[in-house]
Amino acid sequence: MIDFFDFSNLHFYFAIVLAVINAILLCFEGYKFMQIIQLSGYHLRGYFDWLKDTRAKYIVRLLMLAILSTACFLVTNVIFDAYSEYLSYLGFLLYLLFSLIFITRIYRAPKKTPLKMTHRMNRSMALLFVVNLIISFGFILLSSLFIDIYRFGAVALTPLTLPLTVPFVHWVMKPIEKAINRGYVKRAKAKLATMPKLIKIGITGSYGKTSTKNFLNTILSERYSVCSTPMNFNTPMGITKTVLQYLTPLHQVLIAEMGARQVGDIKELCDIVEPQYGIVTAVGEQHMATFQSIENVRRTKSELPAYLKGVTNGLCIFNTDSPDTKIIFDNAECQKVGVSATDSSSFVYATDIETTTAGTSFVLHIRDMPDIPVKTKLFGLHNINNLLLCVALAVKMGLTRDELIRGLARIMPVEHRLQLIQAENDVTIIDDAYNASIEGSQRALQVLAMWKDRRKIVITPGLVELGTMERLANYNLGQEIAGVADIVIIMNKVHYLSVKQGLLDKGFDESKIYNTDNMDNTVKLLGELMQPHDVILWENDLPDNYT
Repeated sequence: MIDFFDFSNLHFYFAIVLAVINAILLCFEGYKFMQIIQLSGYHLRGYFDWLKDTRAKYIVRLLMLAILSTACFLVTNVIFDAYSEYLSYLGFLLYLLFSLIFITRIYRAPKKTPLKMTHRMNRSMALLFVVNLIISFGFILLSSLFIDIYRFGAVALTPLTLPLTVPFVHWVMKPIEKAINRGYVKRAKAKLATMPKLIKIGITGSYGKTSTKNFLNTILSERYSVCSTPMNFNTPMGITKTVLQYLTPLHQVLIAEMGARQVGDIKELCDIVEPQYGIVTAVGEQHMATFQSIENVRRTKSELPAYLKGVTNGLCIFNTDSPDTKIIFDNAECQKVGVSATDSSSFVYATDIETTTAGTSFVLHIRDMPDIPVKTKLFGLHNINNLLLCVALAVKMGLTRDELIRGLARIMPVEHRLQLIQAENDVTIIDDAYNASIEGSQRALQVLAMWKDRRKIVITPGLVELGTMERLANYNLGQEIAGVADIVIIMNKVHYLSVKQGLLDKGFDESKIYNTDNMDNTVKLLGELMQPHDVILWENDLPDNYT
């Protein structure tokens, strides 16, 4: 038995070293749990939903690690204790080996969005290390005092604490992070206050925010120096980072994509950006797991026009072809413009819309301006809607017809959003893998159907973040795919049965339905199935909190 009050005992210092090593191991073993916390926007509800949806399979893996390592500790302690008590440390070496294998498997697993070591995550990891250190030393102390034969083997049980220590660390850090974030927001608002002539635009909606932002950036750049939030930086910290790191005094326009998962999110972003203009794209049943109802979605998206009501000369552009956006438009009390792709009474609209496998062409009509023939590489009427929203706002901001023509000529598809890629052997890939919705999947399948004389393959994990609607939505997705595709690969098992049942109920050939468990195996299978001239639709990519 170790006398932990005898500092001359060498085992005491071994215990400290082992506790430190184990605390480091636990930080690496907790990678997946920290990743899910981050993907959930640091909301614990998303973390616990992940544990439930995945049936706590990572906890089961930790249990296997603990059982195997504990057995090794017990065996080495019993066998070698008679020869030398120091030989029992071999058990820790085996535990270290098993832990490294476990960690390697976690880090090598395919990830859509790896853990980002931001300043916030570094602070959380530092606290996690301290908590792990205390737990490790405590386990060693207790086992050495009360179960001598087990000795340092109690560290093998510490991985089982991770599912609780990770959310505990988040809970402890939350008020600290809120205070830090308030400081960043204050700095961003102070910087914006030094640029009174800066034109600020907010873009929100359930779908099409990023595409609309990129289109608007391209068009407005014909007249203005534009800064826009990169990628999907559509949260308070994403917008704050854009202002602090990317916005310069030379910029004349700031475009802020505004995302939301719950009521009040858009209002918070408006308070930071203080936009003079807004765009509301299509609104629908997205992120229903957090919004709970379409009424809450509309209420949240209405926060942008509600803010603009109090802004002098504030103006909001609405996609009135979206039924839910039309409801918001009808109730909005700010200055507003409704845009419809096909309504000739709209401020801007399109005629002679023709979509081929090369893209979409149409004639653009703008009130009090000569018509503009437009040719784009975009697919889908929804993209025409997004483009018209940008044109309407650009005209209101003073762009000329010539500037619009030049800007429209430079419009390109947004990466992973109905992006057409030509591969070898005349294989066509429609990359719509960024994020899928019910409406978005329907549009993607409509695009795929245009290749009438080609074999068509659909790859999808199904639709996610729809709460109680998910099972029915994926069943319906399977039925819709059945009318277009020749082969279907369903990635992961989360919605496999729902999508498959929808396919089968529409008479789809079961032998043409495949299931894979990760991206690597999907690519390998596709390589075996693919033939020259095939058309492949990648529809959605499963977020890591569904794996």
